[in-house]
Amino acid sequence: MSHIELRHLRTLVALRDTGSLVEAADRVFLTQSALSHQIKELESRIGCTLFVRKTRPVRFTSAGTRLLKLADEVLPRVHSTELDLQRLAGGESGRIFMAIECHSCFEWLLPAIDTYRDQWPDVELDIASGFHFAPLPALARGDLDLVITADPVEELGVHYFPLFSYEAQLAMCKDHVLVAREWLEPMDLSQEVLISYPVDRSRLDLFTSFLDPAGVEPKRVRHAELTTMIVQLVASGRGVACLPNWALHEYSEKDYLAVRSLGEEGVWPTLYAAVRKDQATAPFIEGFIEVAKTSCFENLVGIVTAELG
Repeated sequence: MSHIELRHLRTLVALRDTGSLVEAADRVFLTQSALSHQIKELESRIGCTLFVRKTRPVRFTSAGTRLLKLADEVLPRVHSTELDLQRLAGGESGRIFMAIECHSCFEWLLPAIDTYRDQWPDVELDIASGFHFAPLPALARGDLDLVITADPVEELGVHYFPLFSYEAQLAMCKDHVLVAREWLEPMDLSQEVLISYPVDRSRLDLFTSFLDPAGVEPKRVRHAELTTMIVQLVASGRGVACLPNWALHEYSEKDYLAVRSLGEEGVWPTLYAAVRKDQATAPFIEGFIEVAKTSCFENLVGIVTAELG
């Protein structure tokens, strides 16, 4: 009975990827002689030739092609399992002290945190309350371990994991005059009261991506701390608000609000999880990113996969 080992599959993949015995040997950290011996041993076990000798790039036989298909199926699963085991081992000594710059994020973040705590019970996880300090510099200093943000800046030693992209939409009361528009132009908001979270306008997509480039100012800006408070003010005709599409979906579905895109193409920010570069490959950090992405796409309507740029 023949025995195929993982090392054989890795060798064949290296041979296919590099196209030569010399480069394949370097890839799997063997001498060319040792690699040739390994392949001959495998051919002897299975009773088949795996590739045509003295061809460049290497041309595989039917048997070699079949083993490569097996390698493509098995090796990624082995690698994934190895990562899972590393995460389980690495979870014993991690800390994630996070801050959230996105006011609307609790809807998906809290389920993600619950799931993560179940999977990584030995990781210390807590959320910094309030917005009384600049989170990204605090992350770089080591005071924080993770920041949820839609406003990445070049901060020394910080790595950004894109979580998802979403549409920033304008919400208005159902009988608002702008409901007649298919989408909105910046000048449409020049006489509107804008209701927003109490953050600097440089962090508001409505300004940075829509109004400021057109040189348009709203009539007035009014602040509210909570999403539900903003929605109630908008629904009662006290003003308009720019919120993520996932935060507006429920209210729009219930016909509580009217929602329109900012411009024909819409405004599509991306939400990131920022971590220090020296922790970007830590298993317990990677574990949180995976759980967060899964939670996002399970709980939020209208989001899309972020483009890596």
